[in-house]
Amino acid sequence: MELFATKGYEATTVDEIAAAAGVARRTFFRHFRSKEEAIFPDHDDTLVRAEAVLNAAPAHEHPLDTVCRGIKEVMRMYAAHPDISVARYRLTREVPTLREAEIASVARYERLFTRYLLGHFDERAHADDANDDPLLAEVAASAVVTAHNHVLRRWLRADGQGDVEAQLDHAFAIVRRTFGTGIGAGRSTTARPAATAPATVSPHGEVLVTVARTDAPLEEVMRTIEEALKER
Repeated sequence: MELFATKGYEATTVDEIAAAAGVARRTFFRHFRSKEEAIFPDHDDTLVRAEAVLNAAPAHEHPLDTVCRGIKEVMRMYAAHPDISVARYRLTREVPTLREAEIASVARYERLFTRYLLGHFDERAHADDANDDPLLAEVAASAVVTAHNHVLRRWLRADGQGDVEAQLDHAFAIVRRTFGTGIGAGRSTTARPAATAPATVSPHGEVLVTVARTDAPLEEVMRTIEEALKER
């Protein structure tokens, strides 16, 4: 970051970065594929930590609250090194390729949270049109990420000063009030129904037809088939 600040991003070479770090060029490329990747070294690990938060969520916790806790791992990554984070923020505002890399990282978090929320919708709240679930999950996940990024940018523009945790909690409370309805307020011990239509058996017992979600657990699909066979 010091080299980028003094020489500019485009003018700084990988050889210069390696020399400043006291390592060989090939050592640099063992860790990073490019100097662009070296600017965002922590997102892969942070994504893993965010997913671990989702996987370890307590049964009583509202799914949106879980997602909010998950994305706080991103804020902690930035807050761990405020000076570097502020410098990186300024650099990404100036270099289009870095902005694109940042946008790609944001999309990864949104996909993770969308998949998670999709598994925790209240079936009774959306019984009339379950086809809205993917839309609602994506919108809610995007709202959480957008709220986080709004607070993060404001904190970075303030040179990393201020109680960013309190600001995040305030933003997340707004998201929860707006998008909390319809997403289950806890984990049910019964998995989401696999089939979107009941399984049916032909009159001669030769063919069984069932329709299932592509993300349905295999055991749920098999249970639907077994129940249909018992009704013959």
